[in-house]
Amino acid sequence: MHKTSLQQALQQAETNCRASGSRLTEKRRHILQLLLESDTPLSAYELAARYQEQFHDNIPAMSVYRMLDFLVSETLAHKLNSTNKYIACSHIACDHAHEVPQFLICDNCHQVKEIGISKAIIDALDKSVKQAGYVLTQPQIELHCLCAACSRAA
Repeated sequence: MHKTSLQQALQQAETNCRASGSRLTEKRRHILQLLLESDTPLSAYELAARYQEQFHDNIPAMSVYRMLDFLVSETLAHKLNSTNKYIACSHIACDHAHEVPQFLICDNCHQVKEIGISKAIIDALDKSVKQAGYVLTQPQIELHCLCAACSRAA
């Protein structure tokens, strides 16, 4: 991520946290920064290692998990359930409403693209699930595919 847009995203994250009555502490901010700088999703253990490298401070993976839970609850990051890894929300600095976030995961290079789909699609899925006698508990869709670069190379 470009340095200016990185700073804008971090400033907007702090503003969003203040508006919701929470606090983006220095360590939470650093974890978010590492996610924003990464081209691929990261696990808590990968984040702990990068934190040590970049900020010269040891941080236990369990602490990273708590920080990630906070970032997810503030919609600053997303957890990819299929890989148990995390990415920064691509809409942190936006000031308008978005569709429901979904994720395209390249099985070759592991890059992830966040896309939005209409709430009507999620509502239709929920209706189908209910008709089958189930309750939808996680509407997040993670589609495993190949990105354009990897599909051209294949």
